[in-house]
Amino acid sequence: MSIQDYPSRVSDPKSRKAETFSYLPTMDAEQVKAQVQYIIDQGWNPAIEHSEPERAFDYFWYMWKLPMFGETSADAVLAEVDLCIKANPNNHVRLIGYDNFSQSQGANMLIKRGDM
Repeated sequence: MSIQDYPSRVSDPKSRKAETFSYLPTMDAEQVKAQVQYIIDQGWNPAIEHSEPERAFDYFWYMWKLPMFGETSADAVLAEVDLCIKANPNNHVRLIGYDNFSQSQGANMLIKRGDM
């Protein structure tokens, strides 16, 4: 069995991968909505963060507003994602699902790649 190499390099910004989902094909709108719904169905709190592509590997990203504690509408979360993208069109945007019980992130995925 052969394992595929992904030739990501710091010297080539377009080749850089950010988190596990970056190795998969880009999700379409319905797939992103399904991920949001999964976060909600788990009882996790959705949150949106963004960062300039050149800072994407830094530990801290900018939080877009506060986490959406108790939000039950995927459409409401996606509306906030759209507002974040419009306000920060060149940034990476990621979706997080905070798990209250384990006090950790249950989900974390890049849902929009910024311009590099």
